[in-house]
Amino acid sequence: MTIDPTAFCREVWLSYQSGKGADPTHALRGVSTAVYPGEFVSVVGPSGSGKSSLLHALAGFARPSYGQAVLLGADISRSRQAAIAKVHRRGVGVIFQSLNLVPSLPTVENVLLPSRFAHARVDFGRATSILAKLGLEHRVKHRTSSLSGGEQQRVALARVLYSPPTILLADEPTGALDTTSTALVLDQLQQLARNGTTVMLVTHDLAAGALADRALVMRDGQIVREVHQPTIQQLTVSAPAAASAQQVNHG
Repeated sequence: MTIDPTAFCREVWLSYQSGKGADPTHALRGVSTAVYPGEFVSVVGPSGSGKSSLLHALAGFARPSYGQAVLLGADISRSRQAAIAKVHRRGVGVIFQSLNLVPSLPTVENVLLPSRFAHARVDFGRATSILAKLGLEHRVKHRTSSLSGGEQQRVALARVLYSPPTILLADEPTGALDTTSTALVLDQLQQLARNGTTVMLVTHDLAAGALADRALVMRDGQIVREVHQPTIQQLTVSAPAAASAQQVNHG
């Protein structure tokens, strides 16, 4: 039986014109890939390699200059934002650099906010339990503005976990976290995948990347290698510039 991909892109180019008469900058150069139900895929590579651009193209936040991007069966390559928003409501979770939290609301209310917007029943007990799993049980009623950057990242993940999506696109969700919090977050991402969610994780952390079922190694806007059941050693060899960045960031 053929399994349809949760999302895929085909020959996607993403180019930007930096100024009149200037040569275009190519963030993506003919990228083709697909991710499947229940698959945990990491995207690794040095800064500027196109990792975040790939996630933005698959999420519909960046329109391909050429090629096709399909999300949950919908071709979003040329779609308007209103149409893309409808696709997202069908089961797309995103954790990008902009966390889109409401600073004035308590932490638990940020978790429940999408359900309130959808006029769905809310479950405080479930929201509180998820926050506790992410080490935030003491922050449930605190205003989000009082939380550290790392704590806010975990609140953004808790909001996704509350109503598990069909696909989660996560850009450096552990970037501002300590070792303990990183382990908590990665454990929850693995659990999501085991329960059927497609998880696509952009990360500089090769140890995190090695937890995936498959790693996409990017360089200069292209996928230069795919590694199934990756190890840290394989990723260190495949993405040495990322490994160097990791040593600088965490050393």
